[in-house]
Amino acid sequence: MELLSPAGNVEKLSYAYAYGADAAYIGLKKFSLRVKADNFYDDEYKKVISLKEKYPEKKLHCALNISFHDSDIDNLKSNLEYFHQYPIDAFIVQDIGVVPLLQKEFPHAQLHVSTQASCVNSEAVKMYQKMGFSRVVLGREVSLDEIRRIKDAVPDMELEAFCHGAMCIAYAGRCLMSAYLTGRSAQSGFCSHTCRWEYDVLTKPKGPKELAQSGRLFLREHQRPDELFPVFEGEDFTAILSSKDIRMIEHLADMKKAGLDSLKIEGRMKSVYYVAMVTRAYRKALDALEGKLSTEAAAPFIAELENVSHRESTTGFYYDRADADETTIGASDSKYELAAEIGTEVSVSESDAIFAAGEQAQKTFEADLEDMHPNARAARLKDFEKYPDKKVTAAVKKEGWKLYKATALNKISPDMEIQFVSPEFVSLTAKPGEWELVNPENGTLLNWVCDSHPCCIYTKYTLPQATLLRVEDPEYVEGIIRDTGR
Repeated sequence: MELLSPAGNVEKLSYAYAYGADAAYIGLKKFSLRVKADNFYDDEYKKVISLKEKYPEKKLHCALNISFHDSDIDNLKSNLEYFHQYPIDAFIVQDIGVVPLLQKEFPHAQLHVSTQASCVNSEAVKMYQKMGFSRVVLGREVSLDEIRRIKDAVPDMELEAFCHGAMCIAYAGRCLMSAYLTGRSAQSGFCSHTCRWEYDVLTKPKGPKELAQSGRLFLREHQRPDELFPVFEGEDFTAILSSKDIRMIEHLADMKKAGLDSLKIEGRMKSVYYVAMVTRAYRKALDALEGKLSTEAAAPFIAELENVSHRESTTGFYYDRADADETTIGASDSKYELAAEIGTEVSVSESDAIFAAGEQAQKTFEADLEDMHPNARAARLKDFEKYPDKKVTAAVKKEGWKLYKATALNKISPDMEIQFVSPEFVSLTAKPGEWELVNPENGTLLNWVCDSHPCCIYTKYTLPQATLLRVEDPEYVEGIIRDTGR
């Protein structure tokens, strides 16, 4: 089975590939249901081409899954020259109005039916096949038994389904709440996730009779006290809002037996850390399923899913529809936060130059200090006690240590215990003294860095390509769901 991962931007695409995805799906500006994702624009196609050359066996899918108005089709036509610059292997579409255009302009690209099309039966699959589609991303309401029936009826059609991530409470994700409350249409890519908001449950003053089915039960969202939303209890459902996340990593054998060709991870708006860790977990689980890795070796990687931001999980509609009816509160949380991305190892010649620059910077600093009037020097030394960042200390070359380029994303300092995660190992803890922060511009030690600060990580550990640095979130409390915003 193919593992298909989300990529909201070029950076996430690179980590999806590095952490084990066979393919990744992206969106282009204005034509994707995740317009709040960074998506792809300007000359980023050059970076994508470079990634495809680096990973020639991996595929790139492009989501054009909005509902197209005539103006959107006009816009699509005017951007065709730009689209042609991307090495796209397949387009994911729900609106059949754009099919002839894509078939004409991109004859070598496959067409995949988006889950937004709500394809949940074999007759619909046959129709899409006749139109020229090679794959159907099945509606999330389909069961494993139904998938097996569809595959048996249309064995030469590829079938794809979601295995992990957030699920929309609306049928096939076609929700009107966002448009109604905020004027932001989910079908144009602007979903405001109103299903995750906080609501009150209210009743009419006279009191309920057969309350759940009476029409007297209401929700009231906290920031809209004058708007009431009816809640209805049906024979096999309750229309309440926020669904649980789907998680099928323990059931991949059943998904394979059902006939699925591709497993899709949701999350183009999720972080680099989420994309990397979830992709890695499913890669190891699939490798274990296929006999490439032992179950025992895969287990620690799978366990790391608990350290990625998530809600309560469910198996959705795959086994029992009642599982999909279970709701949860809207927060998504994690005990870790991504602190830095580790780049390539600095070459020997470049690292020698950095250490030499640090040695010279410290000598200059000490000489300037020595030339000061004794009173001024005493005042400066006292100032260093209060502001140690001002003191210049050279990074010293250590036997067996390696210097890596890094991009800081949150504040880190050498007195912290940090963890490295990578495609190759689960996690590696580096304690204070086992790593240092080095200024690559002058070779001096840094007392801290934060987002946008240039830095290098100097450590005794060997770090593979695409390693990430994470730290524990000091505000995280096990079992307490924080308000992380909307």
